[in-house]
Amino acid sequence: MNEKTEKKINFRVVGMTCATCARTVEKALKNVEGIKFSAVNLATETAFIVSEDEISFEKLKEAVQKVGYDISTDMSQDLEKKRYQEAKKNLILALLVTIPISIMMLIHMIWKEIPGFSVMEVIAGGYVIFYTGKKTIKGAWIALSHFHTNMDTLILFGSVTSWITALLNSFGFPIASFGTIGAMIMAFHITGRFIESHLRDKAAKEIKSLMNMQAKEARVLIDNEELLMPINAIKKDFVVLVKPGERIPIDGEIIEGNSSIDESMITGESIPVERTVEEKVIGGSLNLTSPLKIKVTNVGEDTFLSQMIKLIQEVQGAKVPIQALADRITLWFVPIVMFLAIISGLIWYFNFENLQPFMQNMRSIFPWILNTTDPLSFSVFVFVATIVIACPCALGLATPMALVAGTGEAAKKGLIIRNAEAIQTSKDVKVVIMDKTGTITQGKPQVIEHSIPEEKIKIIASIENMSNHPLAKAISELSKEKINIENIEEIAGKGVKGSYNNNEYFIGKPKNKYDKLNEKGYTVVEVYENNNFLGYIAIADKIREDSKKAIEEFKKMGIIPVMATGDNEKTAKAVAKEVGIEEVLAGIKPEDKLNVVRNYQAKGYKTLMVGDGMNDAAALKGADIGVAIGSGTDLAIDNADVIIVKGGVSKIVDTVEISRKTFSVIKSNLFWAFFYNVIAIPAAMSGLLHPAIAEAAMAFSSITVVLNSLRIKEDKKL
Repeated sequence: MNEKTEKKINFRVVGMTCATCARTVEKALKNVEGIKFSAVNLATETAFIVSEDEISFEKLKEAVQKVGYDISTDMSQDLEKKRYQEAKKNLILALLVTIPISIMMLIHMIWKEIPGFSVMEVIAGGYVIFYTGKKTIKGAWIALSHFHTNMDTLILFGSVTSWITALLNSFGFPIASFGTIGAMIMAFHITGRFIESHLRDKAAKEIKSLMNMQAKEARVLIDNEELLMPINAIKKDFVVLVKPGERIPIDGEIIEGNSSIDESMITGESIPVERTVEEKVIGGSLNLTSPLKIKVTNVGEDTFLSQMIKLIQEVQGAKVPIQALADRITLWFVPIVMFLAIISGLIWYFNFENLQPFMQNMRSIFPWILNTTDPLSFSVFVFVATIVIACPCALGLATPMALVAGTGEAAKKGLIIRNAEAIQTSKDVKVVIMDKTGTITQGKPQVIEHSIPEEKIKIIASIENMSNHPLAKAISELSKEKINIENIEEIAGKGVKGSYNNNEYFIGKPKNKYDKLNEKGYTVVEVYENNNFLGYIAIADKIREDSKKAIEEFKKMGIIPVMATGDNEKTAKAVAKEVGIEEVLAGIKPEDKLNVVRNYQAKGYKTLMVGDGMNDAAALKGADIGVAIGSGTDLAIDNADVIIVKGGVSKIVDTVEISRKTFSVIKSNLFWAFFYNVIAIPAAMSGLLHPAIAEAAMAFSSITVVLNSLRIKEDKKL
């Protein structure tokens, strides 16, 4: 299939509460005709689909609603804030009732019986379960009414079963009351939901800050009159006026004026940059000193910020391969646990007398085990404990929370990870293949040194200002002040000449040797005045400040740095020597770089290719990980898995570090989630766990997974 026909859509899924919900929605979307790929992420409550053709929003909505959920295109902060406030309110109300009734339960059980306590349990438990926990009950009902189960189903059965025991006890039935346990189950669950919501929103704040940078209006010039228009009404080629102190509303090219622009919110560079006519500016950056007239070049989804936000949302909504294991387990986990809870309850009910000696011995070790002679009370005790302890919340959050934290941290460092699989693959990279120009170097020739007399610099700069030669701009920048030059003539393959005050000047190929300068990779031109040697100018594409340190870090990490460039061998080796690269492939064509990648892959190495994203497209696509260095235009390149928005090759070190850290956190999350369930479920089925302890352990495991994921953001190395 031609990739150009693919359509990518991001939208919010409403009503999901656990990993099983996400899996159910994902399966429903995959069954829609035309959808090639779908991924639903519980941590961000978003779905990401890739379709062969345009699919209507109504068709997607119908598919999701069939399994009990809904969708929305509203990704605004207001919705996030409303959800957070609702979770906070429910938590406060639940705790205001649960804490006092729990204290009373302990007094009632250990010290002194409280008259009418079972009725209090019915009222308090009913309020917490059916009012503050109404969202959980709704989630459980959605699942059950559509013939599947989720984590809310377990919470519903555990809390309601516990509450029913209090109801029966209050009517005089000889059964132990667990009404307070029902309230505690729901309160712990609501607490976990609140913490997850708070930390999830915190982890996604990079997207929110980007959205805040998007202007709502722009000052458009129509017939030299200013008209304030909403951003969504702006069209390509419109001219907008941006005054000092205003945020540039949209991507464009300066057609009049020059000014200092603060691009720190986008590039991370704290020093303002000078921008003038014919230079591009990015929407969201801040105009500091002078008014600018800007011709709009990108609108809507094509703008830099829109693409950045979209890419981050896409990768946070996608999955890494290791998540497939957790998804398969959680799909079957809930029904199996419910089956085990029922079976264990029945075994204890029908074999209570035979198992009493075992229980008496265990009670001396675990004093919280229910002390009763009623088989029904004990079977309910076991049933509730098993249901509660097995909630797979931690398992469902293990991967998505780590992915959200990892991609969020990457975005903060100026890295857009477009492909979620890159998070898992980058950690195994053994060879980094780099282009030279614009990757290791700045991609902009500059004068390194010269011997031109000070009084002649303005003349030479003015002559070169009229030339189209690639090195001319570097020389023309020697002086900001320009003068009128006569008789400008470019001599193909030799240089340029011009006249000033009846003196003729020539700038071009050197007649003398400059071995030391050439060994450093410098290009040398000579300047003559009336055929008399005036001096030389040495020009080079400066090495990025972070390149040398990055190469050192690669070697420490066990990664082989390789330079693959179309530049001449002498220049390539000079640059390679300065930054510390031993393996150099010079004079190769862009199409040959793919063969370089394949040669290393044939040796069993995972390869990462980094380039400017234009001439290196085939190699970027062919490598295990493709990294493009660039800003606005490079962001649209489909061949790269990772895009460096700010900085140079040192960001590849960050990419590998974030990948290793994220994958390590995912593995530790999954290990502890599995380990917790493997140990806890048999203990609960054996009657060794009190439901209150089970609920606390379940909530603690979920919170631990979320906090462990946020270690990615707190790692000082990153």
